[in-house]
Formats: sequence, structure tokens, C-alpha cells
Amino acid sequence: MVAYGTVMVGTDGSESSFAAVEGAARLAAVCEAELVIACAYAPMRGPELSRATDQLGAEAFQVVGSAPAEDTLRIARDRARAQGAVHVRSVAVEDEPVAALVRTARECSADLLVVGNRGLRSLAGRILGSVPADVARRAGLDVLIVHTT
Repeated sequence: MVAYGTVMVGTDGSESSFAAVEGAARLAAVCEAELVIACAYAPMRGPELSRATDQLGAEAFQVVGSAPAEDTLRIARDRARAQGAVHVRSVAVEDEPVAALVRTARECSADLLVVGNRGLRSLAGRILGSVPADVARRAGLDVLIVHTT
């Protein structure tokens, strides 16, 4: 069996993605590997940003920029550590999910990229593509698709 040195997993804050984080964390713990948790985000711009700022005032920082992704990553780190992962780091990446995961996996020299299966069996996923299927095609490294739904 290949011992993985760096395991990376993506999360979007959904329960399904947190299940993938937990699976990746258990594997990283067994392999004594570093676990990298990535969360892609798209910043608010234009009218959307103006509305958020107008409505939230000083609290707008909570939904602008990487703040929501950072909150998701904090929860994911806690869940990963609860599963036994010791060496955990996280990164918020401004990009669409597939590109963010593939690029970040290369940048952190991941040996394994873990994603959940959400969208893989849906009609929309089959027609439009899904994050797990697109990552598996584009990653260029081992990909583990965890059954999370």
C-alpha cells in the first residue's frame, strides 16, 4: 500500500463535505500524513457587495471576502482533529471549486485528494458535471471519492 504524506480534502461547509473531511482525517491519521483542508470561495462584487454592506453595516465582514470560508475551515479543522488528524492546515482559495482543489493540491504537493460524492449520481451532475467527477478527471494524482450522501 502507498503511504500518503500529504492528504488534501475540499469542503464547502455542507454536512456532506464535512463527512469527506472526517474520512480524509482518519486516513491522514493512519498514514501519519499532513492533512490540508481547502475551501473555495467567490468574493462578493458589485451590487451584491453593496447590498450586503448596506444591510449589514459594520457586520458585513462576516459575509464578504474569505470570512465565510474561514468559518467553514475552522469547523473542518476541529472535526478533522476529532478524527485523529494531528498535522492539519487549511487554506481558503478564491476560485471555483474544481480549479481551486486541483491547483491547491499541486501547490501543496498532495499525494491524495479526497472529495465527497455529492452530485456524482444526480441528473444535473451527469449532464453538467460534478465536482467529484471533474476533480477525478483533472487532478493528475490519486483521488478518493468518499461516500457522503
